[in-house]
Parts: sequence; structure tokens; C-alpha cells
Amino acid sequence: MQIYNYTSNAKINLGLQILNKREDGYHNLHSLFVELSLADELIFTSSSDFKLSVDCANNYQIPLDNTNLISQAYELIRSETKLVPSEYTIHLKKKIPPGSGLGGGSSNAAAVLNALNELWKLNYSSNKLEYLGAKLGADIPFFIRGGLQLAEGIGEKLTPQDDLTLLGLHFLLIIPPFQISTADAYKSLNKPLSPIKNHFNFAPVTKPVNWKLFENNFEKVIRKAYPEIVDIKENLQGAGALFAGLSGSGSTVFGVFDNLKTAELTREDFSHYQTFLTSPVFHS
Repeated sequence: MQIYNYTSNAKINLGLQILNKREDGYHNLHSLFVELSLADELIFTSSSDFKLSVDCANNYQIPLDNTNLISQAYELIRSETKLVPSEYTIHLKKKIPPGSGLGGGSSNAAAVLNALNELWKLNYSSNKLEYLGAKLGADIPFFIRGGLQLAEGIGEKLTPQDDLTLLGLHFLLIIPPFQISTADAYKSLNKPLSPIKNHFNFAPVTKPVNWKLFENNFEKVIRKAYPEIVDIKENLQGAGALFAGLSGSGSTVFGVFDNLKTAELTREDFSHYQTFLTSPVFHS
């Protein structure tokens, strides 16, 4: 029996502009994806058959059938090759809150693709793994390489950015006790089928970061139904955050701090919420 451990990191959207609705029903976007040190752990154990098990913090409800992206990723990459030296069971130690806009499920799927590519010695390129990941979800390709990337299209067109521009920053994540439907958030935007305008407020990222350029289009529609989001954001800004915003369609609200002590003290002010104090993952 051989056991291998892999991490599966969270991400946030550092700014999100929804450009237009496509004919296929998806939306074109412009966003910066930031990989964070907050992570799940995936434990691979050699076995005769694949099986998924989960150990959850906070009693998260995680499916164990083929609706789980871990199972889907395993089956997808397994279908790409006839012979493998061993199957694997996967035990997920879940820390990233599901449904919070932090990409936990997509990250898990990418971790499976990366891990099995290594364990089975498939020698697939990152481009190949991103192609496979895109079959399962638009966010998965980002997690193949991680870091700091500009995301366009439906999130699958990725351009690496200089992640060292975020060096020394700390991200305080506030998780409200509710989830926000991404589908409903897009419906509320009601973006028409219109030509894309090349009007981007942010990216490429340069240092010092001009935080005034960042925005998240979802905040305009979500604030009406979820005023608590507005309160959290304003409290983070009042506590000294360089920037505060919604990650994706939520429900996570994050504050960016350049002083760790300030971030720690601010976290104490949000003790009635689930919180994480994390930092960017650097690949440069």
C-alpha cells in the first residue's frame, strides 16, 4: 500500500467584470484569479478500485457519488488511458467551505488531474490537463497551474500574471452563514447579447496595485437581496483593508491587508462568522 498527499488550494476573484451573455447561455468575463494558501487535503492510497471518502469540518454536506467533481475528474483521466499501475482511493479532508465562492470543488478536481498525471506517469502537459479540466468546469483549468492569472472567456482563457505583485499581502475571508446561487446572480445581472467592449478596469497587475480600479459587478445586484454583504465589506474597509470585495458571486467577502497584525485584530471583530486568514500562493 502506497499513500500520497496532495493539497488543493482555494481561490478568490480579485475583481470580476461580467462583459456579456453568450449564445450558449454562458457569460464572458474579465477577472483576476488568486490562488490562496487555504487548502483541502487529498490523500491517495493505492488500491484495486477507486473509492471516495470525506472528512469534513463543520459538517459540510459533500456528496460521495459521481456528482462529486473528484469522482468525475478521476473517471475522466482514467478514460484517457487503458493501463495504469494501480487504482487509488481518495480521502478528502475538507476545509474550504463549499458554496462559498472559493472554488473548492474545482480545485479538488484539478488536484486529482495533477496527482494522477504524476502517479500514473502519463506525462500530460499542463495544456492537456487544462483541456480535460474544462470539460468538467470553467474554473478547473485555473487550478492546474494556480498562482495569479487573468481569466477571460467563461474563465477558461488564462494569462499568468506576476504573482509577486501580491507579495506581503494577507487576505481575510469572511464566510456569511448563507449561500448565494450563482445562476440567480447571473439572472439578476441580465446582461444582453451584446458585443464585448474592451473596457477593462484592471489587469495586467502592476505594483503598487491600484485598488481603486477593482470592482465586482455582482455586488450591485446581490447587495439588494443580501445587505449583510454590504455591512461586512464596509466593516473591512473601516478596519483598514486596502480593498474589500465579494469573491465571485459570493458568499465570501474578503479584505486585503498589508499588515498582518491589523488583519489578525480585524478577524477578532468578525468572531461571530467563520473566517480564514490566508495569503497568496506564489509560483514565481
